[in-house]
Amino acid sequence: MNDGQAKVTLVTAGGRRVGAAIVRELHAVGDRIVIHCRDSHGEATALAAELNAVRSDSVAVLQADLREAAERESLISNAVKRWGRLDALVNNASTFYPSPVGTVTEAIWSDLIDVNLKAPFFLAQAAYGALAQSQGSIVNIVDIYAERPLEGYPVYSVAKAGLLALTRSLARELAPKVRVNAVSPGAILWPEMPIEDQEKEKILSTIPMGERGHPSDIARTVRFFLKDAPYITGQVLAVDGGRTLSL
Repeated sequence: MNDGQAKVTLVTAGGRRVGAAIVRELHAVGDRIVIHCRDSHGEATALAAELNAVRSDSVAVLQADLREAAERESLISNAVKRWGRLDALVNNASTFYPSPVGTVTEAIWSDLIDVNLKAPFFLAQAAYGALAQSQGSIVNIVDIYAERPLEGYPVYSVAKAGLLALTRSLARELAPKVRVNAVSPGAILWPEMPIEDQEKEKILSTIPMGERGHPSDIARTVRFFLKDAPYITGQVLAVDGGRTLSL
């Protein structure tokens, strides 16, 4: 594929963890990538430099706070301007922390809902024109807790449940020009907040496959939806080692 034909994918929070795995996977199959970041600019630029060394002018970095309307709009417009097109949007950015009932403030509610649900909607809305022109696709990263809420995390669970519903709703609204699907990870990476070994063992005991997944498992599933599923839209695929069978 020559540069003029290379597809362009925007991955939110693409500089680290699962986002970086998605970026690497799609870059490996020939996409140009726009890596979005908020706080992890150093990691995002390092990843971009690494991949640009493999294929020149194939990765760009854009920084934006997805809680801010103006920054969401500029993220999409600048992503389209970078190479003159946009073929895919991967809504990977997420905020995750506990919110037990009785402790939730308006600020906590807004933060969790804004990043996990509001931003994906408005990014999709802003990107629709460019995606429709390229007959493109959106993949949302949800969570198995969207359907089976995680105790102590009601606001996060609600936000991801909304993103699941948004996936199906947008699949109807944006068809036939844009497909919209979702990947629902189980235990892939441990949270960045401290977690006790006993809790890790408890989680592992509920996974029929007997172990955590790898970020590449999510990345390959995203690639499938974007590259190999032209007649699939409105679907949510759990990548969880069977854990939802035990919840």
